[in-house]
Amino acid sequence: MEILFQICLVISSFLSFSHCLDNGLALSPPMGWLAWQRFRCNTDCVNDPKHCISERLFMEMADLLVSEGYAKAGYNLISLDDCWLDKERGSDGRLKPDPFRFPSGIPALADYIHSRGLRFGIYEDYGNYTCAGYPGILNNMKLDAETFAEWQVDYVKLDGCYSFPSQMDKGYPEFGYFLNRTGRSMMYSCSWPFYQLVTKMEPDYEAISKTCNLWRNFEDIQDSWQSVTAIIDYYGDNQDTLIPLAGPGHWNDPDMLIIGNFGLSYEQSRAQMCMWAIMASPLLMSVDLRTIRPEFKAILLNTEIIAVNQDPLGVQGRRVYKKQGIEIWTKPVLPKSGKKYSWAVVVLNRRVDGTPSQVTVPLRELGLDSEDGYHARELNEHKDIGIILPDQAIQVDVNPSGVVMLKCTIIRVPPFSP
Repeated sequence: MEILFQICLVISSFLSFSHCLDNGLALSPPMGWLAWQRFRCNTDCVNDPKHCISERLFMEMADLLVSEGYAKAGYNLISLDDCWLDKERGSDGRLKPDPFRFPSGIPALADYIHSRGLRFGIYEDYGNYTCAGYPGILNNMKLDAETFAEWQVDYVKLDGCYSFPSQMDKGYPEFGYFLNRTGRSMMYSCSWPFYQLVTKMEPDYEAISKTCNLWRNFEDIQDSWQSVTAIIDYYGDNQDTLIPLAGPGHWNDPDMLIIGNFGLSYEQSRAQMCMWAIMASPLLMSVDLRTIRPEFKAILLNTEIIAVNQDPLGVQGRRVYKKQGIEIWTKPVLPKSGKKYSWAVVVLNRRVDGTPSQVTVPLRELGLDSEDGYHARELNEHKDIGIILPDQAIQVDVNPSGVVMLKCTIIRVPPFSP
């Protein structure tokens, strides 16, 4: 009964949410590649030219997004993060890149990325300085918005270091206003709620979701399973607040995918991919695409899991069961039959006792109650399970710190006609 109540909350939260950011962008969770988690603020291009923050790095990643099939799978954004700037503005007051690391300039980099059929993103900060100490946008918001439009930017990530969280309710919408005034469509990624939560303020999520296409509300992800599970816990523990906010045009952002780096095992990497998919999270990779191992690349390119994330309903999944290290998360997806939906289901094993856990997934208790049944399929292994009726259950073996992800597609029986 408790699980059924949770499922009803998923549907009612989705149906009751009506307003959205009306810029026509991010109608599904954004997908792409960001530099920060993997490459941080490495500016030493003399001793480490391969890994430093430079135009070469972003051009190489753009080429690999296309040549290695990531763009075809939906990863269509390449975005700068902190440390691309020069330490001082130009004599005209405009932002400028570091001249040694970005000798061609930002317009040329944007052109290069656009020529690959990709979108170009940029990073800035609402405060006096970025988190790494480069010029921020404070007192220059109109000029910087116009500069980004002239540079043909498609995505703006605005951090919140060196600023007052109490001023963000005014400042983030103001910069969004100037972005919109340029006439160029730019996705707007905000860190607004995170900085307010850190200072014990209550974010105005209604205003945030009307201003930003996506927003961070938890700490930066680190390259560890502990960091991933802390984010999962935050989203599960606060789901009644967060789920109603998500939908086409406006998304909660739990931060980057760290799959293919150093801190996650193969099972844990699968788990992050499946959890970010069912939470309708932006899928923003931060990995060296030049050296990623094939098994981790395959996780990132799993089109069946990506399809769950990109489902047009745009519903953020809900944790409906948590006991003895096992969690079950569900998300309504298309197709539907009448008023009944298909469902994605993730079974997450948080246990570390060295052996797979056998978990029974009861369909009707999870809200899968169409009497015509469902076609069940496991998405990591691309394996058909078959037709399952609502009073039946699916039994799965879930590896420690791993997942099983199911897509239960509703069976649509045509109406009887004599």
